[in-house]
Amino acid sequence: MKYHFSKKTVLVLTTLLLALSHGAAPGELMAKKTASIENIIITNTRDDLISYFDVNQAFTKKMKQAVLNGIPATFSFFIAIYRPRDAWFDKKIAEKEIRSTLEYNSLKETFTITRPWNSSATSVTDSFEEAERQMTEIDNLRVVPLEELTRNEQYQLRIKAELDRVTLPLYLHHVFFFLSWWDFETNWHTIDFVY
Repeated sequence: MKYHFSKKTVLVLTTLLLALSHGAAPGELMAKKTASIENIIITNTRDDLISYFDVNQAFTKKMKQAVLNGIPATFSFFIAIYRPRDAWFDKKIAEKEIRSTLEYNSLKETFTITRPWNSSATSVTDSFEEAERQMTEIDNLRVVPLEELTRNEQYQLRIKAELDRVTLPLYLHHVFFFLSWWDFETNWHTIDFVY
C-alpha cells in the first residue's frame, strides 16, 4: 500500500517531530515569540548623542529557568551611527558594543546585573522582573560625541541585540545537548534622524 502526503502535511509533521525531539510542546514552537528592539529615543546632552531603547520578549520561560539554575545570561547590544549617501555606501561614523550580564545566586536568592557601560555598573535585586527590566532597558547610552556629527545632516542609528552563547562545563554538555531556545538575535532596527 502506497501513501501520498501533501507538502503541507509533511511540513506540519516535520515541525511537530522537531519540536518534540527538542523537548518543546507542539504549540510552543509554533507560538515562538521573537525578540525585538522597541521604544527608541535619540537625544543629546551638551557633548554627546544619547540613546534609549528596550528589548522586548528577550526572556523565554526556559531562559528564566536556566538563569534560576545558575547559568548566567549575557546580552550584547550593537549600536552604530551611519551617514546615508546616495551614490556610495553609507559612511559609518561610530559603532559601539555593550554587554549586560545577569547571574543568580541561589544561596542568597538574589540576581546580580552587571552593566559596565552604565555609571552604576552593578546592581543586586531579589526580583527576577526587576533584573529582566535592567537587562532589557538601555538608558542614557552615550553613542557618539556631538563633535563627530555635522549640524543639519541626516544620520541613521542602527541597533541590534543578541544573547551570547552559553559555554557550559564539559560534564553538562550531554544534559544540555541542544540549546536553541537559548539563542536569540534581533533584526537590525534603524532610525533616521537629523542632527
